Amino acid sequence: MQRRLVIAGTGSGVGKTTLTIGLMKALKERGLSVQGFKCGPDYIDPTYHTAVTGRPSRNLDGWMLDEEMVKDIFIHASEDADISLIEGVMGFYDGKSPLSNVGSTAEISMLLDAPVLLVVNIASMARSAAAIVKGFQQLEPNVSIAGVILNQAGSAGHAKLCQQAIEQECGIPVVGHLLRGDSPEIPERSLGLIPAIERGELAEFFNELGDKISEKIDLDAIIKIATTDKLVAISRPSIFTKAAEQKVRIAVARDEAFNFYYPENLALLEKEGAELVFFSPIHDSSLPENVDGLYIGGGFPEEFAKELASNEAMKSSLRSQIEAGLPTLAECGGYMYLTKSLTTVAGETYPMLGLIEADVTMGTKLAALGYREVTSLANSIILQDG
Repeated sequence: MQRRLVIAGTGSGVGKTTLTIGLMKALKERGLSVQGFKCGPDYIDPTYHTAVTGRPSRNLDGWMLDEEMVKDIFIHASEDADISLIEGVMGFYDGKSPLSNVGSTAEISMLLDAPVLLVVNIASMARSAAAIVKGFQQLEPNVSIAGVILNQAGSAGHAKLCQQAIEQECGIPVVGHLLRGDSPEIPERSLGLIPAIERGELAEFFNELGDKISEKIDLDAIIKIATTDKLVAISRPSIFTKAAEQKVRIAVARDEAFNFYYPENLALLEKEGAELVFFSPIHDSSLPENVDGLYIGGGFPEEFAKELASNEAMKSSLRSQIEAGLPTLAECGGYMYLTKSLTTVAGETYPMLGLIEADVTMGTKLAALGYREVTSLANSIILQDG
C-alpha cells in the first residue's frame, strides 16, 4: 500500500495552498516523512513545500509530460516517503482547454490513480455546497473525490449544515473545516517570495498554520483517505538513471540569482551522458574549465543585478566563451542576464553581458500566464526548424 492524496480546489483562491502547507506541517509534526508535489509549472508553491517538508518538491504536468514521465517523477520522489501530498492548480478541472482534462489537476489524479481531497469555499451557502461537490464528482467518472475540506465557514454551525448536506448527497466524508480568519494570511504570491522562504523568514507562519490544521482537520481521516494501492512501475527506463559514460561537460549556473530548474531537466541531461558542473555568476570569477555547453536558467537576476553587474571577471569569461561559439541555453532570468542592461522596479539600471541587443525593464504587474506553443524559425541546439 501507499499513501498519496491530491489536494484540489473548486477554483483558484479557495485555500489549496494554505491547506496543503498546513497539512504538510501537521503531518510532519506527527513524525511522518512528507513528499510534496505541485500540478503544473510553478516555482512558488514547491518552494513552500520544500521549506516545510525538508524534501525537494516536484512538479507534475500532464500537458508537458507524457503519462510514463509523470509516473516516473512521482515514483522516484515518493519512494521513501510516508505520504505524498499533490497540490492542485486552479480549479480541479481547469487546464489547457475547457473541452478536456489535459493539463488539469483532474488529469494528474487519474494518471496517478490518486484519491482527491476537494477544498470548497462555503461562504454564503449551505445545502448548495453539496450540489457543487456532486457536480465535481459527476463531471468525470474516472476521478476519485474521496473527501472534502470546508473553508471560509461563518461558524461551526454553518460548517455543520454544509457537512450534513455533502455527506448525505455525495457519500463522502467532510474531514474538517476552517472558519473565516482561522488561518494566518498567506503572503501575496510573487517570485520575490522565494528568497524569503529559503532564508527561513516564513517559519513562524508555517508553525502557526500547522497548529491550526492539527486543531481543525481530522488528520487520521486524511491518512486513511490517502491510503491506496501502490502505483505500478513504469515500463521504460527511468529518467533518473544516469548514463554509464559521461560524454560532455555542461556548465550550469546555480546560485541566489539563478535557481529555477526543474530537476527532471537536469536528470535528462545526465541520462544522456552529460556531466553537470555548477557555478555561480555572482561569486565565481570564471566559467568552469573544459565545458562543452552552458545552461543559465531562470531566477532573480533583478534581485541581484548589482552583484551580477559588478562581477566583471565572470562577465568577461562568459562573454568571451559565448562569442567563441560555446553552445548556450539561457532562459527567463538567464536570457535577461545576456542582454545589454537590466532596470529594476526601483528604476536602477545595471549593465549585463551585452550579447543580446535588448534592454530589460522589470514591471510591477503580471504580463501573461499560461501554456505556450512555439514554432522554431531555424535549427538550434534545442529545436529544429518548423
